[in-house]
Amino acid sequence: MTKKAGTHDTDVAFIEALAKILGENELTELSVKRDYADNDSLNVRVSKKAEVVQQAPAAPAPSALPAPAAASGAPAAPAAPEAGEDPASHPGAVNSPMVGTVYLQAEPGAPAFVSVGQQVSEGDTLLIVEAMKTMNHIPAPQAGTVKRILVSDGDAVEFGAPLVIIE
Repeated sequence: MTKKAGTHDTDVAFIEALAKILGENELTELSVKRDYADNDSLNVRVSKKAEVVQQAPAAPAPSALPAPAAASGAPAAPAAPEAGEDPASHPGAVNSPMVGTVYLQAEPGAPAFVSVGQQVSEGDTLLIVEAMKTMNHIPAPQAGTVKRILVSDGDAVEFGAPLVIIE
């Protein structure tokens, strides 16, 4: 029984350390599995969902503005419900394969890789995610039209965060 109590105290300290790491590194979610023995393990998922909800609606609004330019009233109404939905569940969502910083163009002052309404082919570079000083080009998984760009240049992104929607 003493061993169980010690393990519990260690687990609590471990979870507190994960929560601290989450806050210090501006992460929104952390998931860890700790194996102790054959049939003894600890699965921990620490997340801050409020920040994800605040960031997602902020990014689509600017990219949704160019499309409604032709008809200012009607397209604006459908954009609001999309902002409330989870973009990651959209079938055309392109999610970040890693944690890093997003760049929408190859270098400062260069044109953006893609814009809302642009046709893309499978394999075209949509944006770059910098991770550990490495620039990772994120390709279009399918051909289609860029409907929404959910991130801004220089944004920090998490693994699995929706970046772009292609239909």
